[in-house]
Amino acid sequence: MRVNMHQAKSQLSRLARLVREGEDVVICKSGQPWVRLTPYRAPVEHREPGGLEGQIVFGPDFDNADEEIIAAFENSRIFPGGE
Repeated sequence: MRVNMHQAKSQLSRLARLVREGEDVVICKSGQPWVRLTPYRAPVEHREPGGLEGQIVFGPDFDNADEEIIAAFENSRIFPGGE
């Protein structure tokens, strides 16, 4: 939707509601696109990876294969053996 500057001044609340509902609103000056209204979005907080060093502990057998689980996967319908 394109509106002129005068319309934008007199209908700002309505235009803001339309933008929040997903409408694309462009304000024109002398018939030329001048600005675009966009809804406010809170800035995403910068997150630094890590912070739990030394707080998560894996058991000594973490990487050991569990034959019962492997057999359950290999003999399931998900991985039919060559059918």
